[in-house]
Amino acid sequence: MSSVAVLTQESFNEHRSGLLPEQSGISGLMSFCEEDALPTYKEAFPPLPEKAASPEGTQETANAWTSKIRPLKSSIITQVFHVPLEERKYKDINQFGEGDQAKVCVDIMHKTGAHLELSLAKDQGLSIMVSGKLDAVMKARKEIVSRLQTQASATVGIPKEHHRFVIGKNGEKLQELELKTATKIQIPRPDDPSNQIKISGTKEGLEKAKHEILLISAEQDKRAVERVNIDKVYHPFITGAYNKLVGEMTQETGARINVPPPSVNKTEIVITGEKEQVALAVAMIKKIYEDKKKNATTIAVEVKKSQHKYVIGPKGNTLQEILDRTGVSVEIPPSDSSSETVILRGEPDRLGQALTEVYAKANSYTVSSVSAPSWLHRFIIGKKGQNLAKITQQMPKVHIEFTEGEDKITLEGPTKDVQMVQSQIEAIVTDLVSRMDYAEISVDPKFHRHLIGKGGVNINRIKELHKVTVRIPPDNEKSNLIRIEGDPQGVQEAKKELLELASRMENERTKDLIIEQRFHRAIIGQKGEKIKEVRDKFPEVIINFPDPAQKSDIVQLRGPRNEVEKCSKFMQKIVAEMVTFPSQSQSSSKMIVITGKKANCEAARNRILAIQKELVSAHTYRSVYCFGSWFKSCTQTKSHTAELHAKPEYHKFLIGKGGGNIRKVRDSTGARIIFPTPEDKDQELITVVGTEEAVREAQKELEELIKSLDNVVEDTMIVDPKHHRYFVARRGQVLRDLADEYGGVMVSFPRTGSQSEKVTLKGAKECVEAAKKRMQEIVEDLEAQVTIECVIPQKFHRSIMGPKGSRIQQITRDHNVQIKFPEPAPPAEAPIQENGEANGEVKEPVDPNAPKKCDVIVISGRKERCEAAEEALKALVPVTIEVEVPFELHRYIIGQKGSGIRKMMDEFEVNIQVPAPEQQSDKISITGLANHLDRAKEGLLERVKELQAEQEDRALRSFKLTITVDPKYHPKIIGRKGAIITNIRTEHDVNIQFPEKTDENQDQITITGYEHKAIAARDAIQAIVNELEEMISENITLDSRVHARIIGARGKGIRKIMDEFKVDLRFPQSGAADPNLVTVIGRPELVDEAIDHLLNLEEEYMVDVVENEAKMAYMRPPGGSAAAMDEQRGPSKGFVVREAPWTTTNEKAPDMSSSEDFPSFGAPVATKTSPWGPKRF
Repeated sequence: MSSVAVLTQESFNEHRSGLLPEQSGISGLMSFCEEDALPTYKEAFPPLPEKAASPEGTQETANAWTSKIRPLKSSIITQVFHVPLEERKYKDINQFGEGDQAKVCVDIMHKTGAHLELSLAKDQGLSIMVSGKLDAVMKARKEIVSRLQTQASATVGIPKEHHRFVIGKNGEKLQELELKTATKIQIPRPDDPSNQIKISGTKEGLEKAKHEILLISAEQDKRAVERVNIDKVYHPFITGAYNKLVGEMTQETGARINVPPPSVNKTEIVITGEKEQVALAVAMIKKIYEDKKKNATTIAVEVKKSQHKYVIGPKGNTLQEILDRTGVSVEIPPSDSSSETVILRGEPDRLGQALTEVYAKANSYTVSSVSAPSWLHRFIIGKKGQNLAKITQQMPKVHIEFTEGEDKITLEGPTKDVQMVQSQIEAIVTDLVSRMDYAEISVDPKFHRHLIGKGGVNINRIKELHKVTVRIPPDNEKSNLIRIEGDPQGVQEAKKELLELASRMENERTKDLIIEQRFHRAIIGQKGEKIKEVRDKFPEVIINFPDPAQKSDIVQLRGPRNEVEKCSKFMQKIVAEMVTFPSQSQSSSKMIVITGKKANCEAARNRILAIQKELVSAHTYRSVYCFGSWFKSCTQTKSHTAELHAKPEYHKFLIGKGGGNIRKVRDSTGARIIFPTPEDKDQELITVVGTEEAVREAQKELEELIKSLDNVVEDTMIVDPKHHRYFVARRGQVLRDLADEYGGVMVSFPRTGSQSEKVTLKGAKECVEAAKKRMQEIVEDLEAQVTIECVIPQKFHRSIMGPKGSRIQQITRDHNVQIKFPEPAPPAEAPIQENGEANGEVKEPVDPNAPKKCDVIVISGRKERCEAAEEALKALVPVTIEVEVPFELHRYIIGQKGSGIRKMMDEFEVNIQVPAPEQQSDKISITGLANHLDRAKEGLLERVKELQAEQEDRALRSFKLTITVDPKYHPKIIGRKGAIITNIRTEHDVNIQFPEKTDENQDQITITGYEHKAIAARDAIQAIVNELEEMISENITLDSRVHARIIGARGKGIRKIMDEFKVDLRFPQSGAADPNLVTVIGRPELVDEAIDHLLNLEEEYMVDVVENEAKMAYMRPPGGSAAAMDEQRGPSKGFVVREAPWTTTNEKAPDMSSSEDFPSFGAPVATKTSPWGPKRF
């Protein structure tokens, strides 16, 4: 398969015109005179063709225009591929343009977006024309080769280490090669020992791919790689202490030597570079190896496993130090090995000194432990680590480790320091064990949040009251174990209280009671009076009615199990007693609505129909409404009925106030009593329904009641006229209450002004007697009523009354008295002069002991009740006390915009007065009720303690520490975007301030915070500095042309390398003396690995750079070269042409500044005016 490119004369001229004179190779052009090089007028401005121009003239004109105009290049290209007959997959000539071949072509067009046209050549070969964008055409070509052309295969062998260069970065080189040659290239995996690369495709593609692969391999053959196997134990002698020796060899030979780090169990040392350099480096390494193998001896010593880390030292520094001083290598067994044998390898005369240093390092540190119960660990550490900080400050080299769940503390450090710290901690443990105790209780996790309380109020109260700490496990632990720690007595008291709370909660239950919603209002009563009675009877039960908008029938009861059951039965009883008669609007309906489960509704329906039959047979059918448990009880046994007659006016007396009388009959007998509705004909008929015995007893009780009502009597009693007003006041409210309570007794008082004492009572004998007795009690109360005066200064009256008079109303109800407050004194009378003078006039002296009228409160009622009410009033008089509070704390007590003091005033129901700042007083006044003052005082003093503790804490936080650090390390300590320094600040809760640019001491870093935390932060910074000081800096030469690719877009590539190898890379700035010099900073072993990686990247990228430069050699030079040629030619003379019309005739040359000769596009041309006026056409 082949493609042909045609180079026309025009394109050749264009190509040649873009090259520099040196590149074009035509030196004679520079010797032409400028005049001969100028274009003629006709060349620069070819004439337009005329209408009658000959074909030849047209052709000439067209050539003149098109020869100088550069054609626009299209992004669409067209290529033609030829597939010989012997290589065609589909050879059936009869099916050309259809069948599988056509389907494949359509599929290729869909996949690639290119357009395909097929045709048959004379030799029955297949010609395929592909049009489209370059990328689409290349993809289509690959598809055509693989699907329309038969495939051949071949293999090419190159060294295994060259395979990665064929693949390229992320496989890009391989993909490019496959597209370029239209082949499929398969490279063996790294673990496959074969070096054969398999290529499949057309014959032409195979040859091209082979050539390209061998070209890549040839480029890599110029470099040598040597791998030398050296026993691992001799690697330290080759690298030298701190990698000094290997560095010297690298510098001397110029080869790169890669020795695997101690952590990698490999014996192979890799040397790369030029062949001569590699050979020299290999010889030096082998010489060292042979010398050490011949002269070095070993000794083995036993060192405790726990002491191995002290021999190794931080980051292996101790081993390097011993190697540097003595030339002896110390071999430590791996950490996962149980062996305690340490091997020393080196010259015999140096082994003794090295052994002494190994033992010295091993015994310089010791490990000890202190027995301490794990629950005491946090008390040993102290609040915010204060206790431990005191010890660590004195002995900073000792490491103290607390292991959770273990009853011991591990100490590690210098022997003497460890002994001192051990004695201190043992003393603390002994003291804590003697005065501390703990207890554990088991509580169901579902009650934990109730023990904690809202906002932790319950658990915090227990902690503060008993001075203990209580650990309640979090929800995710699913643990029921609660731990209490602290003073033994406090622990026991807290345990007892928590168990009581838990027991109470375990006994608590919630029950849903089904009560039809339309009865909720009746059960609650007006202003909640009825439900209040229920709540008072069962104070431990919380009764929740649903919101009316929810239309729910569920009433929730919550409280102790037994109380909830009792309350539930009581409320069911209330519901059962609630008999509802149909109203007038409902009386015409005989429909009874039953709501509930289907089976229960069916049973209820059958029982109601049975009752209906019984009532119809007794001619006493009434509209009945039964529900709940009451219906169940009234229909369990066979019903009997009985009838009674009573006057309609007796019915309300039989029912009683609130149904009290009829309820007693029902409770005692169990019978149902049905009174007539207003629509019934017989208004005297009362029906009794129930069991035979119940009906008999109810009938007997009702007959007795009716008989007593028939026995109407009239009686009189004597009431002093001065008390008549009390009974008839408020439209006779007292008399109405008597009538309702005592069976409708009628009480008649004499007319006003008659001065008669006789009061008449008429009604049933028992009712009259009861009403008479009650009236006598009222009269006795009125007779015993006294009036006393209670003197309280007027300024306290408002406080005594309370909000909306609530406090005074409460006292009136509690003591059954009347209380009258005086009118406030007018402003003129309010001040009373002590010398008896007012407004300059002499008045009679006023008794200083006489109370003011505005201070006298009048109380009326029984004497003992008035006295009790007086005591209650005086108890409400506010009292003022003073509390000593340091002046500097006043502003903190007041709080922001007074929020602090308002909160305390609301919480303790007192008034707190803080003196003005100019007084500088330490006295704060608290005014309020006597029983509130103690709580307010305690709360204020508690707040003072908190503020003082905060002041002390601020003082502790203000500890400052300065550390000297070389400014060159500051950016590393700060970290990228401040990540490292922010982590130190957050971890140690300190503020770290770096010097400003204007500061004198640029090496001073200031740390502010708690002393022990500031020291810890200083140690953290010092550790970073120590690590930075251990780092080395190496310069390598990387071709500047690959710097941009290594750095990557927005530095992504260089950041990845630095993160992967934990090194810092510094590339030269523009204008640097050596643009190829790159600096690598980091730990020695990491620097070596990073350098290897960078050099590999350089090799990979340089291949692309060389290819690009080869392509650029044939492309037009940049604008700078053209400018340079222009400069050589001298200053521009503008656009000049030869053989212009104005040079051969008498015509004047056009004026370039004239708008008429050279008009602007879109601008009107001003014509020359003549003395004869404008031209007319």
